[in-house]
Amino acid sequence: MPKGKKNQTAESLQDAPASPEKENSKQPRKKLKRKVYERELRKLQVELVKLQYWIKEKGLKVVVIFEGRDAAGKGGVIKRITERLNPRICRVEALGTPSDREKTQWYFQRYVDRLPAAGEMVLFDRSWYNRAGVERVMSFCTEEEYREFLRSCPEFERMLIRSGIILIKYWFSVSDEEQERRFQARLDDPTKRWKLSPMDLESRKKWIEYSKAKDEMFAHTDTKQSPWYVVNADDKRRAHLNCISHLLSMIPYGDLTPEPMMLPPRQHDIAYTRPPMEYQTFVPEKF
Repeated sequence: MPKGKKNQTAESLQDAPASPEKENSKQPRKKLKRKVYERELRKLQVELVKLQYWIKEKGLKVVVIFEGRDAAGKGGVIKRITERLNPRICRVEALGTPSDREKTQWYFQRYVDRLPAAGEMVLFDRSWYNRAGVERVMSFCTEEEYREFLRSCPEFERMLIRSGIILIKYWFSVSDEEQERRFQARLDDPTKRWKLSPMDLESRKKWIEYSKAKDEMFAHTDTKQSPWYVVNADDKRRAHLNCISHLLSMIPYGDLTPEPMMLPPRQHDIAYTRPPMEYQTFVPEKF
């Protein structure tokens, strides 16, 4: 039995919403207050650090997939997960458009190269499910390539699980009204405009096609061995907390946090004279 207790901070979150049955379902709830959000997030991030130590010590191999519509909030929750963790243990993979060489490879090949070794957790900001989503809707793959993906993906994931990988898949569900609001916010804010690509704008015109593609993808890949977990993402703060608390519940772990360390005394050498400060080039202090 691990000496630490499994995370129980999710119990402190009141009125946790159930996963919506439809992507356009509405939850008429008050926005979670920032103080409450930051307090609960802090608790969860402490637990994530404990999980990190456990993964490293036990040599676990963890893969977490984040999928969903554009502007559904995948990047936000990934940032909240990783911002307190060691990037040598927990890393993010967000693959771009495949190169001409990669297009000739077995479809899953370039993703296999990014899988974790023992003691690592990899978060995929979009994944091999691109084929069942954007590639399908935008006709970037052939019908035969798409059908082969639906046939082979469940077996590929079973192979990963048999190899010892812990595979967790999240789908971020957002209503069309909320997606529209977030797209508009990105257009209005120059610091967020980079998040909008021509593909994102095209997806706005193909809402129904993406819905059909998602439903068919779930029908083939929402398996008992590797289920999809749907996150109601219309409320970003609640989505962050609910997703992280669920992730923590999926991997039993103990508290291996090291004991506080004592800083040794700093070395002093009275025989050494440092160069004058004027010899260094400093950044101008404009603020």
